[in-house]
Amino acid sequence: MTEATEVAADVMQEICICADDFGLSTGVNAAVVDLAQRGKISATGGMVRRSAWMDGAQALRRVAPERLDVGLHLDLTRPAQVDGPEPGLAGLLVRTCTRTVFAEGLKADIRDQFSRFEDAMGRAPAFIDGHRHVHQFPVVRELLVEEICRRYPTSLPWLRSTRPGGAPRHGGFKAQVIHALGGPALQKRARSHGIPQSRGLLGVYGFSGDADAYRHRLHGWLRSARTGDVLMCHPSAAPLASDPHADARLQEYAVLGAIDFPWHGGSGHIRPVTLTRLLQRGVAMPQGPLNRR
Repeated sequence: MTEATEVAADVMQEICICADDFGLSTGVNAAVVDLAQRGKISATGGMVRRSAWMDGAQALRRVAPERLDVGLHLDLTRPAQVDGPEPGLAGLLVRTCTRTVFAEGLKADIRDQFSRFEDAMGRAPAFIDGHRHVHQFPVVRELLVEEICRRYPTSLPWLRSTRPGGAPRHGGFKAQVIHALGGPALQKRARSHGIPQSRGLLGVYGFSGDADAYRHRLHGWLRSARTGDVLMCHPSAAPLASDPHADARLQEYAVLGAIDFPWHGGSGHIRPVTLTRLLQRGVAMPQGPLNRR
């Protein structure tokens, strides 16, 4: 091992490991709370219009904020019936890209979700992202940034970037497609309003394969991770009948539960931290300084 390699191996990369979809089901809630308490994740995004949100929020309030960033997982493709299958994403994508979506209704929905989060948690969200990455869609991103600045003018939460994370930033085809659906425009708008953003996004895959395949992917993401990246995950302790990714969620929970941090990989040592903690330390990101205005 060369001297340069030895130095690199000593670097501590601090990333946010974020469990999406809190509130989707009691199984998701149980997995998230367990992983948070054991230091395996450092953030979770809440779906405040789903059936398990209110009961789950009580458990989240018992987790110290310095250990877990709790954010709003903006949810614009809710099922027609409670715990039923979600509608496809294409309709919303077309309406937002053609700007034919009912903007006033969308604004009211976004405001309602912020209010539900605040009512349940007793505080503002630490961050905002989107279920199925809808927070970056046209119209949605404009209304979202406007609402963030209106509600929290002196203490802005961070936004999750969909820019493919890691080093090198190749991310795979699906990650590139996701970012192309509005990521650059969201980065530009957030930057112009002084809203902090995460560095890049890891954890994108097709929800295929067994636990060994997910473990291999996870180790790959961790090896390439850089401070300020978000590694999203979707763990659950029990399946939801209407969820097409139920098996993948169980596998993610098992693999994440077995990993030890700090984790040693190609970019040095990795540990999960809240991005709020990085904000307070003024860590710089590619989009600009990661600090509050």
